[in-house]
Amino acid sequence: MKKEVGLWVDHRQAVIVTIKNNVAVTQEINSDMEKHVRFSGGSDSSNSGDSHESNAEDQRDRKFSDHLNQYYDGIISLIRDAESIWIFGPGEAKSELENRLKKAELGARIVGIYPVDKMTTPQIIARIQSHYLL
Repeated sequence: MKKEVGLWVDHRQAVIVTIKNNVAVTQEINSDMEKHVRFSGGSDSSNSGDSHESNAEDQRDRKFSDHLNQYYDGIISLIRDAESIWIFGPGEAKSELENRLKKAELGARIVGIYPVDKMTTPQIIARIQSHYLL
């Protein structure tokens, strides 16, 4: 039984379509992540609060990274046994997930990574089915 996976991913949501025995099963995972805001270093360096602000920003970045890692680990747990993995989506999430898959020694199963814009779940399912089933 060949198991193939296609998924659309960004930092807020992943839509995973698993195809096994020519049957597609869809799962949606929400990261429950708030939008990550990066702050520019535009404050006056003579301000004694810079160190505190920098530490607070570092803590936010760490929390964001930890949350993303948990999100990616959840995705990986659902696709770990796939023979092939096709990843697409906007932004950085697809590359970040690729790196996590490589660390989990699943990088050889990745058959493609493609940038695409926001898509509806039916569009995602149709694209993955056409990729694997045709």
